[in-house]
Amino acid sequence: MPTINSFTKKFADSILSVLECYDRVIFKGYLPFFKNGDLHRLCDSGLGMRRKDFVPFLEGLSEELVEHGKRVAAEAGAPYRFLQGEHTKEQIIREEIAKRSLKEGLVAVLCCMETCRGVKLRPGKDRPELYFTSRPQRVVYFYSLDPEFGLIHVRIQTFFPYSVQVYVNGHDWLARQMNEKQIGFLQSDNAFVQLDNPEAAQRLADRFAHLNWIKILDRWVRRANPLLKKDWLNRCQYYWVIDRAEYSTDVLFRSREDLQALYPRLVDHSIQQFSADDIMKFLGRKLYPQFDGEILTLGRKKRAPGTRVKHRMKGNWLKMYDKFERILRIETVINQPGEFHVRRRCIRKGVEKMAWCPMNKGVSNFYRYLEVARASNRRYLEALAVVDAPSVTVRQLDQLSQPVSLGNRKRRGLNLMHAEEQKLFLAVLCGDNRINGFRNHDILKALNEPARDAAERRRQTQRVSRQLGRLRAHGLIRKVPRAHRYHVTDKGNAVMAAAVRIRIKEFPKELKTAI
Repeated sequence: MPTINSFTKKFADSILSVLECYDRVIFKGYLPFFKNGDLHRLCDSGLGMRRKDFVPFLEGLSEELVEHGKRVAAEAGAPYRFLQGEHTKEQIIREEIAKRSLKEGLVAVLCCMETCRGVKLRPGKDRPELYFTSRPQRVVYFYSLDPEFGLIHVRIQTFFPYSVQVYVNGHDWLARQMNEKQIGFLQSDNAFVQLDNPEAAQRLADRFAHLNWIKILDRWVRRANPLLKKDWLNRCQYYWVIDRAEYSTDVLFRSREDLQALYPRLVDHSIQQFSADDIMKFLGRKLYPQFDGEILTLGRKKRAPGTRVKHRMKGNWLKMYDKFERILRIETVINQPGEFHVRRRCIRKGVEKMAWCPMNKGVSNFYRYLEVARASNRRYLEALAVVDAPSVTVRQLDQLSQPVSLGNRKRRGLNLMHAEEQKLFLAVLCGDNRINGFRNHDILKALNEPARDAAERRRQTQRVSRQLGRLRAHGLIRKVPRAHRYHVTDKGNAVMAAAVRIRIKEFPKELKTAI
């Protein structure tokens, strides 16, 4: 089974398969006109026209793009619609596909008014000035069923600088790849409720980020924008960026009953137990005092399929929800890649070298989006593995109170309900420790106030060493070879989390009932 971790090991009897795959991805393309000076050079030198004639010239080209959309729709036998008022383009497209029983080809061309970047003219010191500004204008959506990618849309603004948006779905692409490879599956919406060969499906899904996206996107945009054939634009190339990427980990359960019994506990745990530190660690970050942003956890119970938990760190999200009551989906949504890092060549202090730099939206970083999001989803699932521990945990809790030996040294048992032991468990289970583990120093800071002198610091360090030795003797943590660093074991995750939950949640509840 792909993505073997503590969660999938623990619920292996209930889990059918695991699939990690890109979901919705939105690309945006920009022609190389970004500053007002670019407008002046294009108008004065490229076109050789007066500036006051430039905006009317662009308005005529806008009509050409709209007429092109109508012509493409007529040639394909697809409808062209100008949308006004409230509308849902996705619903219109779904109805059109069902009505015509489409499997491939153009579905519809939709046109509507949206506020986009455009060009206006204003008086200048010596001559009129052209400048970029936001303005309402027509945009055209080309919806089609691509033979390789399934349902896609290409959105182009009809006014200069003709920015483009392209939507694709990784699950639709994967479905067509599995059809081609004759791998059996059953798809519902943007998820798979049956996979005959999950390992082969995962290998195909991993190829999505490594496709020649520049070539693919250029091919689609040339169909939507005939103005690229004009002399003054034919040498211009679109610069493509990833505006938004969703990467999901789908855990398919054998039955609805299995997930329905577990999911409320997962929601309860994620809302009540995951702190801001944990959310940052899931996303591969550390929460520093200088962090400028907000971290929110939102629970939404009114969505149709059920409850959704959404953790937000600035513009990036980490979500958990159930699909069709059979799939547990963990999804990382990246809108601001600058919060993450990519290893590339850069110049530091005048020297060119390989270093970790903030990640930009360039399509060349698509593989890194996958690495960041996949690691985030896996850490989240790993943290959920403490939920709904099996009955064997009760026996393990009893065993922890007994003395054990590690090497030639005998270690006393643990008093699981004692406040000091609980503080130790919470310090070890902290989300900060899930990426690189922890050291004596990390636990010391969590358990003690700053030492007044070197002697007190030495006593604190020795005490923490003894505490970690007891946890290690009981199999709750393991030492990293040739390093002064520890990781929590699967047993430790289950047992310590169960002990904390009993003291913090279950015991007060039972005590209140008894009183």
